[in-house]
Amino acid sequence: MANGIGWRVTSSPGISLHGQHRINGSVLFDADLCLPGGMWTCLLGKSGVGKSTILRLILGLQTGGNFHGTIAATDRVPLDGRISYMAQSDLLLPWLTVLQNTVIGAKLRGEVADTVRAKELLHRVGLTDHIDKTPTALSGGMRQRAALARTLMEDRPVVFLDEPFSALDASTRADMQELATEVLVGKTILLVTHDPSEAARIGDQILVMSPEGVQHWPAPGNTIPRDLNEPSVIDCQTRLLEHLRGHQA
Repeated sequence: MANGIGWRVTSSPGISLHGQHRINGSVLFDADLCLPGGMWTCLLGKSGVGKSTILRLILGLQTGGNFHGTIAATDRVPLDGRISYMAQSDLLLPWLTVLQNTVIGAKLRGEVADTVRAKELLHRVGLTDHIDKTPTALSGGMRQRAALARTLMEDRPVVFLDEPFSALDASTRADMQELATEVLVGKTILLVTHDPSEAARIGDQILVMSPEGVQHWPAPGNTIPRDLNEPSVIDCQTRLLEHLRGHQA
């Protein structure tokens, strides 16, 4: 089975994380969360609460602290090599062109790069006229779209996105949300965001993180990506923003 760009829809595991993370002896968070397989989970919370740390813990990266707990996939298979990750910084290699950056994963693995797919994705993110440019010739929003294309090139069952649309204007952000939900259908997604409207639009599951733990927030019931003008989406966005503002006050 494949979506519009020709990606396989892979069997995607759920992921659970239970435990406490400390930095210099102080508790950053005590979390209990589950990411349902094949669904979009949006994680919100104020800056510094540990949202990006959650991603790094599951990825097995350094966090500057100590975690005591468990991280597991529902299929009991190690997660190594099964996650693609888009960080807050675009991490584009400055000496490579946009096209070369997009296929860098295959190159590093010693595989033949699928430049046809790469060019199609770059067309979908609006960078067809810039594929031979280096990152220094791009705007911040263009760099972020190039990083998104690179992430979407990776055919992994689990995808972590850390503020992937933050540098984009509202119209382009909506377009990229729609592209991501199309290409990543069937994947297990964890999206870290500060945008309640984004969570209301593309979150199958919405989680709000605080030092006290992780709270489940009711998501609208219709299929993602949702119409932002739908009353249920507007209501979710409004109540979520009010909650976040009150929690941070």
